[in-house]
Amino acid sequence: MSNSNKMTTTHLDFYYGNSHALIDISLEFKANQVTALIGPSGCGKSTLLRCLNRMNDLIPISRLEGEVLLDGENIYDPRIDVVDIRRRIGMVFQKPNPFPKSIFDNIAYGLRVNGVNDKRFVVEKVEHSLRQVALWDEVKDRLHDSALGLSGGQQQRLCIARALAVEPEVVLMDEPCSALDPIATQKIEELIDQLKETYTIVIVTHNMQQAARVSDVTAFLYLGNLVEVGKTEQLFTRPSRQKTEDYITGRFG
Repeated sequence: MSNSNKMTTTHLDFYYGNSHALIDISLEFKANQVTALIGPSGCGKSTLLRCLNRMNDLIPISRLEGEVLLDGENIYDPRIDVVDIRRRIGMVFQKPNPFPKSIFDNIAYGLRVNGVNDKRFVVEKVEHSLRQVALWDEVKDRLHDSALGLSGGQQQRLCIARALAVEPEVVLMDEPCSALDPIATQKIEELIDQLKETYTIVIVTHNMQQAARVSDVTAFLYLGNLVEVGKTEQLFTRPSRQKTEDYITGRFG
């Protein structure tokens, strides 16, 4: 397991208009590890996640101070190519959001957008990405059927495959199992464990058991502040802050 920092936030502050949503967040995301962001609703978990690939750029009244570094380079530098950043830092959302296209075209979409026209390469990449998420055997005979015909769990794995097809370095997941049943959730969790061998993963989850199962490091946020961050097992069994313990034991949240 690599211990180098793949991404770092340094004194990150984020505002929606006058609302101070994230307050002085400095966090390290190590390569080939899963970092879980936990905390009650509205604490800033998803906002922080979206700062990591500039998704919040789309919100007109928002502004960001501080730095977000990817391999030591500030992704908010005006000279940075945002399209390239979003290719390198993939995103999987809370609800599966396949495009109303075929299974094949869903996976191939990102490759085509990035200018890949070699048909054979695209075919190989689609198969490889579907194999990575353990979906190939389930869909190989219906690649040209609509992705909307898949079950919720299959759709979410498809969306992960779609994110992986363009070869990102970091994969962000915003509550990827909250719309899924327990069996589909277990498949996604097993998948996360396999994917960290290749990718750096950051997952937002409201499910503490899930954070404990899938992550190496957990960061607890509360009211826009980073209260505590540490190795997952330690944070859940011996938290150093009373607020963390209160949250984990269900005294609030």
